[in-house]
This record gives sequence, structure tokens and C-alpha cells, in this order.
Amino acid sequence: MPTEVTAVPAASAAEAERHFAAKLAFETDCDDVHAALAAGSADFAVFDVRGPGAYARGHVPGAGHLPRREISAGRLAPIPPTTLLVVYCAGPHCNGADKAALALARLGRPVKIMIGGITGWRDEGFPLATGTASGTLAET
Repeated sequence: MPTEVTAVPAASAAEAERHFAAKLAFETDCDDVHAALAAGSADFAVFDVRGPGAYARGHVPGAGHLPRREISAGRLAPIPPTTLLVVYCAGPHCNGADKAALALARLGRPVKIMIGGITGWRDEGFPLATGTASGTLAET
């Protein structure tokens, strides 16, 4: 008798390869973001898409603030259009990063979600910055 795990057969290795390769094109994780930021080798811009209060209470050091409801072409104008934007929200219980990524993609911007959000960042034991930041994009 199969278990719940094996009741549905696994995908073929070729299908799994396509699936996981595609998935990695849409997301990154907290550890990879932290490592790039800590090494000073970030070839992307990271943005917290939560509201101002949540951002001020704690955000990824170096993350700009771009509330998802305020995403617009004008707000993105200072960022080169080929720059990869990495967005995050509260965590796995929140779809704010998905909504932000969709809005950014609709504006033609390359984008990935940092899976886990600020919850994942904290779970990894990484430090938080507090307060408002100069990384906030001004309305243009």
C-alpha cells in the first residue's frame, strides 16, 4: 500500500529539472541575498515592499523601501531597467512580494522574490536594520 508521499508518482527527472530550473528563475533565498550583500557583490537591488511601519521596525540592511501599492514607472525611474529587483514582504504567510513582483514584471522589470521574506531572514539569524532609509524611492 503506497503512502501519501508515493501515492502520486514523482515527475520524471527531465520534468523535475525543467520545473526547478524555472522556479529558480523566479525566486532566490535569504542566504543568497545575505551572502551577496555581506560580500559587497550584490548585482541586484533589494526592496522591502511592506508598509512604512513594518519597514521602520526592521528590514534587510541595504534594502530600499518600495511599498507594493506605490510601485510605478516613475518610482522606478532612478533604477536602470536591466537591474534585477529582489522583493520581499513579511514571509510565507504574505503574498505582498508576489503582488509586487507581478507589478514590476508588468512594468517590464526583471524581478525575483526573496522566499521567506523578513520571517525567513530572521529565522536565518541575519541582522535587521531599523528606521527609514535613504534607499526609499522618491515619487517622481
